[in-house]
Amino acid sequence: MRAVVFREWQTFPTIEEVDQPEPRAGEVLLKVAGAGACHSDVALYRDFAPDSPGAIAPPFVLGHENAGWVEALGPGVDGIEVGDAYLVYGPIGCGHCRMCSRGQDTYCENAASMPYLGLGLGRDGGMAEYVTVPARNLVALGDADPVAAAPLADAGLTPYHAVKNALPNLAGGGRFALVIGLGGLGQIAVQILTALTGATVIATDMKPEAMAQAEANGAITVPGGDDQVEAIRELTGGRGVDAAFDIVGAGPTIEVAKASMAQGGRLTVVGIAGGVVEWSFFTTPYESTITNTYWGTIEDLHDVAAMYRAGQIRPEVERYAMDDALDAYRRMEAGELSGRAVVTPHG
Repeated sequence: MRAVVFREWQTFPTIEEVDQPEPRAGEVLLKVAGAGACHSDVALYRDFAPDSPGAIAPPFVLGHENAGWVEALGPGVDGIEVGDAYLVYGPIGCGHCRMCSRGQDTYCENAASMPYLGLGLGRDGGMAEYVTVPARNLVALGDADPVAAAPLADAGLTPYHAVKNALPNLAGGGRFALVIGLGGLGQIAVQILTALTGATVIATDMKPEAMAQAEANGAITVPGGDDQVEAIRELTGGRGVDAAFDIVGAGPTIEVAKASMAQGGRLTVVGIAGGVVEWSFFTTPYESTITNTYWGTIEDLHDVAAMYRAGQIRPEVERYAMDDALDAYRRMEAGELSGRAVVTPHG
């Protein structure tokens, strides 16, 4: 079968012929409907080196945003029908520590001794015609389109988990939420906030077309620039936002979020651009929180899938055949995508 393989450190991936995997005990073989191309993949093959913190050694097949149809069942798997469509929870922990036992494999207490972090993260992922998946990691899609659903495994799950944790800050009238960065995750974050809260959603980006899309989903937009924070605070009557979500995570975007917060507000850094924030007692709003988050739980992904089936989340995707998969990564690196790139190995 064909697959997109990350083979060497700091080297662009290649499309190769590899053996089709066989499901082991407790696993299923999934015929991949769609695999999302994520900026995290770019970090894997562009930035990481053997001595990088958290580096995951190649070679392996990329693709941690996956959905597809069950092709075959491994030994011991029941309750799953061949042909049904599923979204895939990408993280894979040890399965028996406290964090894994509650479905939060992203924070597995034994991650350092695991041979991989998840599908497409050390273990062969779904940027291929077929992928093996632990049956536990399947989330049913019913009749919903699995191609458009694929990015929800990260681009939906990650902002959902961040928003869910911040819901107490957004409960009540007159609340404001801020989303910084309107790529794939940011656009879905706007939709989740609109669906789950009564807050006024403010969104900001440098791209007019991205802001127009956010406006179509219910946000008030503020363009980036020197008066960005002033404009955001003016929309809140000068008080600031109750919850901010920085989908970028660069130093300047964190500073914008921090400067826009109200007293008692919550700033969640979702993006992993590596920005550093400086804290001071006298320049940070009283009783405010600065935190981060990484992916989410499998329970969260069940919630995300339910919102997708209900039409509350509508990912914007650009579909690519397997032959064009590398073009999807090139365009993503060049900033030329308007939606989430999804590779469809079977057309």
